Amino acid sequence: MRMRFAIAALSLSLLAACEKEPDLAGPNCTSRAFANIGGPISLVNQDGERVTEADYKGAPSLVYFGFTYCPDVCPASLVTINRALQRLPDGIEAPRTILITVDPERDTPEALKSYISSNSFPENIVGLTGTADEIREAANIFATDYSRIELPESEAGYTMDHLSLTYLMDENWSLKTFFTHDTDDQTMAACLAKHLS
Repeated sequence: MRMRFAIAALSLSLLAACEKEPDLAGPNCTSRAFANIGGPISLVNQDGERVTEADYKGAPSLVYFGFTYCPDVCPASLVTINRALQRLPDGIEAPRTILITVDPERDTPEALKSYISSNSFPENIVGLTGTADEIREAANIFATDYSRIELPESEAGYTMDHLSLTYLMDENWSLKTFFTHDTDDQTMAACLAKHLS
């Protein structure tokens, strides 16, 4: 429980820092790296294969925690990422996008594979799921949080409440910067270009 509170406090401090740093493409774009965010993961991709962070080293990655039943925030965030990647200048290779579900009960590899096939999402997106414990461990490593909200009168039965942050991990799987849900694609593209050039 203390760990959960610590993570929530860190996440809130990160969000507070974001509010003080609106110009992501400016000098503050480089001041969003935290050594304690990001680390070892062991999950299953949309093809049913066990993967770890080692599989994603060697090239930058954008990591986003969400879920396939998410009504608006998750798809909007993935669309924003896609638009930002399309805005990157020539000569800058787009980082892969990694969607880690916070709803492993429903988000099987097959469900993720179908979801990430949307033309509105990045071309090089991968989806990751796992056991409830594996997902919680990955979320803790990224200092993010989520919780299940019961909706007894809804056909879905429940939804997931979660922080909406996008993390830019470098080729060594170290955090370079992060973006909040309200970062627009133009701002994200400018910051990505600065980090990837």
